Amino acid sequence: MKKLYFLLIGMGLISGCAWLHSEHPMHLQAGFYRAYIYRPDGIGIPFQLEIVDSAGKTIAYIINGSEKIRIDSIVQNRQHFMLHMPLFNSDFNGLALNDGSLQGQWIRHLPDSDQHFLFRAIPANTRFEIHHHAKHQISGTWATYYLRSGRSDTSFAVGLFHQEGDTLYGTFMHSDGDDRFLAGIVDGDTLKLSTFNGGDLYLYTGFIQNDSTIVDGQFYSGYAGYARWWAKKDSTAHLPNALSLTTVIPGKELLDFQFPDLNGDTVALHDYRGKVLLVEIMGSWCPNCMDETAFLSELYAQYHPKGLEIIALAYERSANFQEARKAVMSFQQRFQVKYPMLLTGVTYNDPQMIPKTLPNIQHFQAFPTTLFIDKSGRIRYIHTGFAGPGTGIYYQQTISEFQSLINKLLQE
Repeated sequence: MKKLYFLLIGMGLISGCAWLHSEHPMHLQAGFYRAYIYRPDGIGIPFQLEIVDSAGKTIAYIINGSEKIRIDSIVQNRQHFMLHMPLFNSDFNGLALNDGSLQGQWIRHLPDSDQHFLFRAIPANTRFEIHHHAKHQISGTWATYYLRSGRSDTSFAVGLFHQEGDTLYGTFMHSDGDDRFLAGIVDGDTLKLSTFNGGDLYLYTGFIQNDSTIVDGQFYSGYAGYARWWAKKDSTAHLPNALSLTTVIPGKELLDFQFPDLNGDTVALHDYRGKVLLVEIMGSWCPNCMDETAFLSELYAQYHPKGLEIIALAYERSANFQEARKAVMSFQQRFQVKYPMLLTGVTYNDPQMIPKTLPNIQHFQAFPTTLFIDKSGRIRYIHTGFAGPGTGIYYQQTISEFQSLINKLLQE
C-alpha cells in the first residue's frame, strides 16, 4: 500500500481520482461501511461510516462508539461525491463504484498546505474484522505508558476500557485531554481501537498478555505520528490534579485583555468587573475543545441568569482575521454558542502565544484550559485540559467540579 500511495501521488492521479472509474458507477448507497483512511506509510485506520437517505436527501454519519457525527454537506455528480466534514476543515472526495465500495481521498486543509490520504470504504456492519473470539476480559482502569517516536522519556495516561464480548470501547486520559471516543474489538489476544472525527485520526493495537497486562502496543496518529505503549490494570491509576498544572504568576492575579469578537468589535475583560467569568482558552482545530465548548454552552444557559459570564479566546491555525473568523464561526454555529468568542490574532503553535496574550499565567500545557475569574477580576483557579463525555464518570466529575467552583465564586 505504501508504494501504491506514492505511485499515485507521483502520477498526479490521486487528486482527480481518475484511477477509480468503474464501468457502472453508482450514487452513494444507503447502509453501513467499514471505511479506512490510509497514511503515507500504508497504515490503514478504520472507522464506521453510515449513509442515510432521509426524505430524498443524502446524509452521512461518522460513528465512534456512542458518538455519531452528522455530515450534511454532501455533493454528488453521477458517481462522484464530496463530503465536507462539519468541523476541522476537511473533505472526502471520491467515487461510488459498482461493487458498492467507495474510494478516493480524504483531504485535510491546513493554512499553508493540504494533507492527502487515500480513502476506501466497503459495505460492512463492523469497524474491524474479527478472526477469533476474545481470550481476555480487560474492562477497567489501566496505568498506561507511551514512548513516542524520537523521544527517550515516557509519558503517562489512564486507559479506560469497557468490553462487551468481543466488542471494546474506551479512551485514554492524558493531562492535556483525552482521546475521546475509541471503538473496536478484542480479537483473540489482540486489542484494536480507533477513532476518527475529522480532527483526530487514531489507531491503537496491543497484545493482551493476560487480564491485567498489555504489551507490544502500537499507536498511530494523524499523518505520521507513532508511539509504543504498554499498560497494567490498576484501579488506582490517576492523573495529576487538573487545577495544579497551569498557574498564575505570583502578584499577577488581576487579569485584563481586549480582543475582537467575530464581528470585529473589541471586547475588554475589565468590562466584566463585578461578574464571575470563565475564560476558555481554545481553538476550533481542537477536538477536546469541541467537548468543552458543548459543555460550556449548556453551563452558560444554566448559570448566566445567576450572574456567570463566559468568554472564549480562540487561537487558530491562521493569524488572518477572516480565515480564523470563518473557522470559529463554524464552531460557534455547531455548538450554538451564545457567549462571546474572541480572536487573539495569535496562532496556537506560536511559542510566545501565552506571553503575548495572557502574560499572567505560566506552565501552560493544553487546549482547552479554563480560567476562573472572580468578581474583582482576579484569576482564582485554572483548569488544564478537559475530561469529555468519552471518559464516563470522569466527565461527570469534571462537571461537578466546574459547578462547585462557579457556585463558590457566585456566592462571594
